[in-house]
Amino acid sequence: MSTTVAGVVAALDRRYPPAWAEEWDRVGLVLGEPDRPVHRVACVVDVVPETVDEALDAGADMIVAHHPLLLRGVSSVAATTYKGRIVHRLIKADVALHVAHTNADVADPGVSDALAARFGLTGLRPLHPPRPGSPAAGPGRGIGRIGELPTPMTLAELTRLAAAVLPVTAWGVRAAGDPGRMVRTLAVSGGSGDGFLTEATAAGVDAFLTADLRHHPAGEHLAAGGPALLDAAHWATERPWLDDLAAYLAAELDVETVVSDLDTDPWTVHAAAPRPDDKEPRREG
Repeated sequence: MSTTVAGVVAALDRRYPPAWAEEWDRVGLVLGEPDRPVHRVACVVDVVPETVDEALDAGADMIVAHHPLLLRGVSSVAATTYKGRIVHRLIKADVALHVAHTNADVADPGVSDALAARFGLTGLRPLHPPRPGSPAAGPGRGIGRIGELPTPMTLAELTRLAAAVLPVTAWGVRAAGDPGRMVRTLAVSGGSGDGFLTEATAAGVDAFLTADLRHHPAGEHLAAGGPALLDAAHWATERPWLDDLAAYLAAELDVETVVSDLDTDPWTVHAAAPRPDDKEPRREG
């Protein structure tokens, strides 16, 4: 018998149990009839018109996304709204939608394991373990990962490495701290991570790579002697997980998988300020 929507959901729930998600999160099956056959699954970070186009063009019967399409309460999915149009298009195409978000973040292996693998980190442990007694509590599980780099390097070298091993975005990678600081231990957290600055400091790591770092928290963190910071595009820190997700589904089920490389980061243009010695000299007269 062919794989069904319910079969894909069951496989996902085994690896990323919905009970592991944060209370505010909205994970699980969003659209789709459980008994519908699934031959091809599209794996995406964001459910946006462009990734839906990709999935439909690829002949996908189901989309598995990291970010929820409907995170906050809605009173309408009318086709006159942005998200409503997406919902209508998926229903008309008979394409199911499933979300694995913070339950995939905390899993082992999860989102940050795939990010850590891009840097070859070893000896991984969680940056932010679940609270004792929570459904997600267990060995190896938690938000973010801490590990050892294969070879120590300066912050400047690590920043160049991050730009090379992460998916390309206009945002790129920026760093805060002494460029010559040696980095041996690195913490990583896919997605928005400035809520874990305290944990990175307490862990004694040399640097922390995440996304969506803000001016004041980052500045105060460094002023207090915290580890160096690397700030990458949100999408780029979570895209690596899609490969693991696709490989898992293909191994567990009789389905084909496709992975979206479409950059859904909202920032599309980057211009570095010229160095002082690159500027034209002032002409007198």
